Parts: sequence; structure tokens; C-alpha cells
Amino acid sequence: MKLWFTRGVWVSGNARSKAAALSIASVRKIAVIRHAALGDMVLTRSFLVELKKAFPNAKITLSVASHYMRGTPDDLVDRIHIVHGTDQRRAKFGEKYARFKELGRQDIIFDLAATPRSFLTCVLNKATLKIGFPYREMQRRLFYDIAVPRSDLNFEVDDMMSQLHSLGVRTRYPHRFNMPGIPIRRNRPFLIFFTGASTPAKCWPEDHFSKLIDRLSADYPALDHLLLKGINPWESGESIIRPLIDRPNVATVEADTIEETVNLLLGASLVIANDTGIRNLAIVCEVPTVGIFFATDPYRYWPRHSGMHEIVLLADGGVPTVDDLYASCTRILSGETVN
Repeated sequence: MKLWFTRGVWVSGNARSKAAALSIASVRKIAVIRHAALGDMVLTRSFLVELKKAFPNAKITLSVASHYMRGTPDDLVDRIHIVHGTDQRRAKFGEKYARFKELGRQDIIFDLAATPRSFLTCVLNKATLKIGFPYREMQRRLFYDIAVPRSDLNFEVDDMMSQLHSLGVRTRYPHRFNMPGIPIRRNRPFLIFFTGASTPAKCWPEDHFSKLIDRLSADYPALDHLLLKGINPWESGESIIRPLIDRPNVATVEADTIEETVNLLLGASLVIANDTGIRNLAIVCEVPTVGIFFATDPYRYWPRHSGMHEIVLLADGGVPTVDDLYASCTRILSGETVN
């Protein structure tokens, strides 16, 4: 195999000779490390789709952390390797060490996490080539043979694909996620509002959501406007929906499993959400989204390729207004391409 870059990628002194010892046909074992929560986990699907296509003879192992199992794309890999997470802090050192080592010898390791756990996984398991995208220069030299650029200003899937591009793998664009599921069909088309997030600090104000849903439900009476309840106490949506009880096309909806959530999202005309895993899940379902950003960096989770995803943010970092969100939602509902 050849390394297909001249500049802009960090490479160890013997990485090119290591790559030359491999060929597409000879690569039989590949590990992908993705110790990440739901939103980041599901974005990995596109990388795995391209990986399987590029290395048809390889057995692919996905390494995950035990506390980050939701949304694991086990349909796209041959084996799941699980390291101890924060839910298993009491495990003995020897048990944790042995679990890391269970990944085993690989031809190629792709690290899509760049976390302390993923660094340990790289160090404790041998591979002909180890490829990652750490932020710090020292981490490149300690853990990898090849380190590709990574930036919070890029959609993270694009930076994942750079690891494949370094080996001359031609990936498809727009990205393909191949999310399995059966779209839920209702009597009327519907929008999904998800008002929660991992912490309350990332949640758009509840009264803003109430006003947005009120306005959209009045202006789009042929659509149902459904508020998806979350699992955390601040994600019930009860105070948001209470002022809208008289709206016949406004209701709450629940989905108890990832499969139920995917099927619901697949049937939606639009998903409006904070920076949360539910929005990333909608992205891989290839459903239009409007994302609300004021507490976190937006560009890592803004796919530009399809023209159907919008982000709402203010340059000064302030909280977007109801008018800001309404304008973005109406652009997508009118069929206007986002650019």
C-alpha cells in the first residue's frame, strides 16, 4: 500500500515501509476504536461503510467503552471489543489490562477517539499500522504511525475519512450511513422537536421552544408537531407542552429504545434539536435537521454535503431567538437548500 500524501500529515520514519508491506488483499484484521457517546458513535457508521467496501477481506473489530454502548453499529462490524468504562470503575487493574489486550494483533488500527482509553488500546495492542487524529503533536509521536489533521471547524466525519484517504481509499460523497430501520408512518406528516441535551446548560430555553412550536403549529396546520421526550428529568418537555394543550396538532411522543427512536426519526419531515445525540441520529437517518448551538462548537456536527441540515448560532455566542429558529425551519420546510 502507498501513502497518498506529501505534506500536512504527520508520519513516522518507517510508516511508508510499513504500509508497503501491506496490500488491500492482504489486510485481514482491522480494529476501529470509537470510545464515544451516542451522537459521536452513530456518525462512525459512514466510516465503517467505506472501510468494509475498501477492505473486503478484512475482519473488522469495533472497540467501544462499556458506558458508551448506545447506538453501537454492530451491523457493520464482525466483532465488538469492550473496554471498562466509568460504569465499571471498581474493576481490578488486572481485569482492565486484560480487557484492553483482548483487542489483539491487527493489521491496521484506526483510532477515531483520541482519548486516554483509546491511547491505551493503541499502546497495548500491536498493529502494522496505527492511524489516528489526535489534537496534540506529542500524542502523534507516542501512539501512531500516521496522524491526519483534525479540527473543530470540520464536520468530524470528514476528518475520519482523512484516515482512509491517507491510504488511497476513495470514499463516496455525500456520506452514506446505511442506517437500518422502518420509518413510522402516521396519518399526517410530522416534525420532531427534541428539547433536551446531555446537560441543562446545552438546552435552548423552554419558553423559546414553546413559542417556536406554537408559531410553527399555527403556520403549518397540516403537520403534526411532536415533542420527543428524553430520559433525563429536564427532558420531559411537560412545561413546554403545557401552554400548547389546546393545539390539536401538537403532542408529545416517547421512544423507549434506539430502534424505536430511529424509526420515528426516519418518518419525520424535520427534526429540531439542541446539540445532542438525537440530532446526530437524525443526521445518519438522512432526515433534515435544525440544530441549536450556543454552548458548544457547531461545526463538528454540521454536515454540509446534502444541503438539508441547518445550524442556528449567533456570532457573539448568545442564545438564538425564536425568530432565528423559525426562519431556519421555514427555509427547510419550503424546500430551500441550505448552504
